[in-house]
Amino acid sequence: MPPILPPQDGFLFLDKAKFAASFAADVEPGKAQFMADSQVPWGLGALEGAVSEPAWKKKPAWYLVATDDRMIPRAAQRLMSERAGAKVDESAGSHAIYVSRPEAVAAIIKKATQA
Repeated sequence: MPPILPPQDGFLFLDKAKFAASFAADVEPGKAQFMADSQVPWGLGALEGAVSEPAWKKKPAWYLVATDDRMIPRAAQRLMSERAGAKVDESAGSHAIYVSRPEAVAAIIKKATQA
């Protein structure tokens, strides 16, 4: 389970002590600590938001499955990508794959721009 702390004033944070292990397990420790310390709270309202017309219903989509993600299980990532009809790539990486494996993120963006 993601280490989401109880809401404070309508906002959520990840437990800083568990942040690296759950969110950024493959990120250099000092950088992961910086990420934990500088995280931006997200509002509870984000969980209740409704999307009136998802872009993926009309536009092509791409999805990078981070196979070592401890925030969103691989099966859930695959389900989301299938629902969106996305073209899928997979790469070893944590939820912070954009930090730990930027080349994998850039590769899927390049594929999307060339399609």
